[in-house]
Amino acid sequence: MHDVGKIGIPDKVLLKPGNLDGNEWEMMKKHCKIGAEIIGTHSSPLLQMAHNIALTHHEKWDGSGYPHQLVGDEIPLEGRITAIADVFDALTSERPYKKAWSVEDATTMVDSNSGSHFDPSIVSLCHKVMPEILEIKDQYADGTAQQ
Repeated sequence: MHDVGKIGIPDKVLLKPGNLDGNEWEMMKKHCKIGAEIIGTHSSPLLQMAHNIALTHHEKWDGSGYPHQLVGDEIPLEGRITAIADVFDALTSERPYKKAWSVEDATTMVDSNSGSHFDPSIVSLCHKVMPEILEIKDQYADGTAQQ
């Protein structure tokens, strides 16, 4: 749901096997605002959370993210959590343009970006619940739940 705005990004950009050029990158960055617009504003707490996640999952703890360069606690908690989950999943999943990283390498990358890209308190909590995270990841590894 966090990337629902990618529906507004052309496939030639989404599926490009190599690095995006400057124009393509600017186009890709629009998916956060597009997603928030698709979800809209609602009185439902669940839909408010979905809106916040779509809009803020690429914000960075140090303010260098997008689309609004929010800093630290200005980023809603759900956006800070999703930022780590999104990066961890992207790193540990195979993509057309890259092999999957090991859990250890992905964890090292997340740790090295604690305090810059990621909220340090959320990184710390992820370490505490890593067994549960990996269990869920394994359960849905092929796109379907394993009972």
